Amino acid sequence: MSESATNPMPDTATDERAARSHLARRMLRNGAGLFAIVVLGLIVLAAILAPLLTQQDPNFSNIQNLGAAPSSDHPLGTDGAGRDILARLLYGTRYSLAAALLGTAIAALIGVVGGLIAGYYGKWFESVSSWLVSAIMALPGIVVLLAARAVLGPSLWLAMAVFGVLLSPAFYRLVYTAVVNVRGELFVDAARVSGVGDPSIIGRHILSVVRAPIIIQFAFVMGIAIAIQAGLDFLGLGDSSVPTWGNMLNDAFARMYKNPVLLVWPSVAIALTSVALALFANALRDELERSGKVKRRRAPRRGAAAAPVVVPATVVVHPETGTDARDKLLVVDSLVVGYDQADGRVKQVVNGVSLAVAKGEVHGLIGESGSGKTQTAWSILRLLPDGGRIVGGSVVFEGTDLASLSEVEMRKIRGRRISYIPQEPMSNLDPSFTIGSQLVEPMRLALGISKAEAKKRALDLLARVGIPNPERTYAAYPHEVSGGMAQRVLIAGAVSCEPDLVIADEPTTALDVTVQADILDLLRGLQKELGVSILIVTHNFGVVADLCDRVSVMRDGLIVETGPARSIFADPQHPYTKSLFDAILEDGAARGALELAADRHVTTGGATS
Repeated sequence: MSESATNPMPDTATDERAARSHLARRMLRNGAGLFAIVVLGLIVLAAILAPLLTQQDPNFSNIQNLGAAPSSDHPLGTDGAGRDILARLLYGTRYSLAAALLGTAIAALIGVVGGLIAGYYGKWFESVSSWLVSAIMALPGIVVLLAARAVLGPSLWLAMAVFGVLLSPAFYRLVYTAVVNVRGELFVDAARVSGVGDPSIIGRHILSVVRAPIIIQFAFVMGIAIAIQAGLDFLGLGDSSVPTWGNMLNDAFARMYKNPVLLVWPSVAIALTSVALALFANALRDELERSGKVKRRRAPRRGAAAAPVVVPATVVVHPETGTDARDKLLVVDSLVVGYDQADGRVKQVVNGVSLAVAKGEVHGLIGESGSGKTQTAWSILRLLPDGGRIVGGSVVFEGTDLASLSEVEMRKIRGRRISYIPQEPMSNLDPSFTIGSQLVEPMRLALGISKAEAKKRALDLLARVGIPNPERTYAAYPHEVSGGMAQRVLIAGAVSCEPDLVIADEPTTALDVTVQADILDLLRGLQKELGVSILIVTHNFGVVADLCDRVSVMRDGLIVETGPARSIFADPQHPYTKSLFDAILEDGAARGALELAADRHVTTGGATS
């Protein structure tokens, strides 16, 4: 049965949009969300249209009309200074919202930018920023605001700007925690392998994951900022010349016993706005949770290590069967990979690997789990987890030692010259973006082509890798395709920038048997069509027999036998290679019936037989 039959795509673009269930529509169907949106919309409109809703000057005092009752000229009456209450309420909405927005925006800007950089890069910036955040949190806010007022004067905007700095840790800690949890995800690694730069990864892939919590936090902090701003003006720490809800409360409190109604209007405005913001944030959170979050398996992290110890080993080298004049594309010589330990020692996982991949060759790297195959592949790409690095040897790719290149120089190699096919297709596609956008972005960066041309190439590649309806798959999100289709997408992405070498790390492990065969056929066809070299990491001798020209057998971080695939299959020399072949169950003799040992006693119901 074909993949398209078992996992049918939506028939139309309308069905795809319905399947994604647009967040705005869900918010409008949520009772609390709809109420919050309507209330906040009316409040914002009142602030914007204040000059049209009243002709009164909010600061004009009429000493002959102090504390007047509601009338046609003053629908809500006047306050103790003879100022129109409705005008002060409408203009107070404008200034109060603007001041709260200023403080929240400054807090978000500092906290989000700091959290993204500290969470993604870590190291010294993380230490410095965490210390600064702790220092800001330790400051007494009211004392800082009083000091700022004494130095800068009674300014509403400066006070809220200072308050925004004091609120920035709320955003920093939220964003930092979210980024730390997502920076090791496989789809982030896939973006790096594709040659995408750090700014693009942070701006697109990382920020897309944390933007929903940021929006929710923004709404909560905005409500807090409104209350704090009103409190500052109520205490007389603001600018009394600016009509705000806090100044209205300050004036009303002084005349509370004579005219208690004056307290009602600003109090209702503050309460209604704060409640609406809280309801909006809660409704948004609920709808995001109901939409279903894609669970991702975390990948290991990355970092640095120490001095190599090359373990001597006897490598069985089979003679070449026939002339092979092809130039060597990749030469790995005495590669040692180690990881820093807490006690300062280095744990080596690759102990002096040497192998070569010729141009146009399919080279298999085979061994049991834990033998160091994937660590070797990651070393070639310079994408080792935290604490690990190349501590010895060289990785020469077309005359350039990749082990000595900087990260900026490696970024020009990944995706453009060397691409990567991971073993878990669904975890290596970013669930926040369509498949098409994830194919187009690397091509635009690596090849410098337009978006339209990149889209055309992406559709052609999807068709070439055997996807029956490229347009639908291009517009789909990762969760809308099967595992086999996702692996085909990753293969299309791996060859999209016309690399010279493709590293395929267990490309069929996560797939069922029939899909595995299709993927192997696809890899074989693309290799012949494009002439690329492939280094395939596997523990499956069937994959090696089906695809590979040459094979290197790996054990305990060492190559123990290498040579043409036919030679190794026909006459394995190393005891470990022989043991791997002996472990294959196919074509082996069937086991006989179970026989009990002669001296074994079986006790049944108290009787011994």
